[in-house]
Amino acid sequence: MARLFGFSIDDNDNQSPNIVSPVPQNNEDGVDHYLTSGFFGAYVDIEGVYRTEFEMIKRYREMALHPEVDSAIEDIVNEAIVSDTNDSPVKIELSNLNASDGIKERIREEFKYILELLDFDKKSHEIYRNWYIDGRLYYHKVIDLKNPQEGIQELRYIDAMKMRYVRQQKKKKDDNSNYVQSNINDPLDYSFPEIEEYFIFNPKGSYPVGAMGGQATAASPAQNGGIKIARDSIAYCTSGLVDRNKGTCLSYLHKAIKSLNQLRMIEDSLVIYRLSRAPERRIFYIDVGNLPKVKAEQYLRDVMMRYRNKLVYDASTGEIRDDKKFMSMLEDFWLPRREGGRGTEITTLPGGQNLGEITDIKYFQEKLYRSLNVPPTRIGGEGGFNLGRSSEILRDELKFTKFVGRLRKRFSNMFSDMLRTQLILKNIITPEDWKVMREHIQYDFLYDNHFSELKEAELMTERLNMAATAEPYIGKYYSQDYVRRKILRQTDEEIVEQDILIKQEIESGKIPDPNAPIDPNTGLPLSSGDNINGQSGQVPIEPSVDEKGTNPPTEKGI
Repeated sequence: MARLFGFSIDDNDNQSPNIVSPVPQNNEDGVDHYLTSGFFGAYVDIEGVYRTEFEMIKRYREMALHPEVDSAIEDIVNEAIVSDTNDSPVKIELSNLNASDGIKERIREEFKYILELLDFDKKSHEIYRNWYIDGRLYYHKVIDLKNPQEGIQELRYIDAMKMRYVRQQKKKKDDNSNYVQSNINDPLDYSFPEIEEYFIFNPKGSYPVGAMGGQATAASPAQNGGIKIARDSIAYCTSGLVDRNKGTCLSYLHKAIKSLNQLRMIEDSLVIYRLSRAPERRIFYIDVGNLPKVKAEQYLRDVMMRYRNKLVYDASTGEIRDDKKFMSMLEDFWLPRREGGRGTEITTLPGGQNLGEITDIKYFQEKLYRSLNVPPTRIGGEGGFNLGRSSEILRDELKFTKFVGRLRKRFSNMFSDMLRTQLILKNIITPEDWKVMREHIQYDFLYDNHFSELKEAELMTERLNMAATAEPYIGKYYSQDYVRRKILRQTDEEIVEQDILIKQEIESGKIPDPNAPIDPNTGLPLSSGDNINGQSGQVPIEPSVDEKGTNPPTEKGI
């Protein structure tokens, strides 16, 4: 295979020779396009799958233009990305990382540098919105190939419709550099599948012919405007939603497609019904007597033209003119009546009933919001924002908070990918170090959800009240360990951590020692060198008695 554009970091991700498995490493993003045919086989024929993916991204972007969907997306993005004039929308959290302070400081500096390359403080809303709508996000990590130790020089956004991620199984070569198939009957030959990953970038935004159903060769991407880029050169983050049947990555808007179509259909039908049924129309019954049919129709037309007056308003010129050439569906009805009837009569046909009923519209609006994981109570926004107790908070808001938290976790993969490349290129860490460190690096987003804070505050208040109530029974019915575990809900790690912190604060004098003796005069705990009389290093003097053992003379007895 020809050399890919970009750069690759050799992190020894290949399986150990001692690991034997016929199952290749899976991909959580659902993209597994394996090589099946083609002369050198550049990429696989995935007829229908990728074309559908291309059309889905266009569909997602069209959906985002609808007012209801746009409002729901704004609620999600505003909840996930909180902009503040003083703080950055996201910070790196390294408290759980087992590394030296120097390494942690370097990691913080490089993460701040990455945010500056992204201009994340100013463009965070747009970046997160693009990722949420498309369901995927691509950035090209531009480096100086002559001086890679200088790290990432630029991060360039790539339209998701112009990129394609490919995973395929490498074919093995024999001694003559010819591709050979793995022998399924030979366990040692079949148990080492190697997965090759790369991207195909097409500036025109269309995909090669081979990807639309034909067999592709190694030269097809370049001939059709596609450029094969190495995996490590692209920062790639997806939504995590995967269609397992088609092997495509979906957006969070995907399940709202049907709900949006239903809402649009019911709104259009309601408008048409109101236009056609809302006005009242007159019915003219014209007595034609015993006239023949032809003369009766002529007489009816004469009467219509005599009393009919259609005023037309021209919106372009602002003129009103009398136009009698056209008859619309909203005009009056003229019906002939034969002799023996009641003669000429004019009645009124009432307009449609229950035209103000929009229950079905509200139903589909709520269904659309639920399909987007946004609480339906946010529709319209007539209700005020009440910072009350958690009993007044709807469960939908709590579910929405957890949903936003999951989105933040997923979006953080983009930061991890960029930070990994930056740290390895600058020789701050090795690829092996990153495998250990990545699970302990967290990203703290600026939070603005008052509901979660209220819930935590109320839970803590109730626990402290219960602990204060149980304090007289500690040592009699309950142990101190039981109160900390069952009432305060402290874990083993928290108990050990709090014990260490309490001991340190007692030694430093920040808090008093609960086991120190109490001064009866002041009621305060004594330090190590104090005594009850407040005189350091002296034995307390007891009241003297006379030799007979009686009490000393009082002031009155002197």
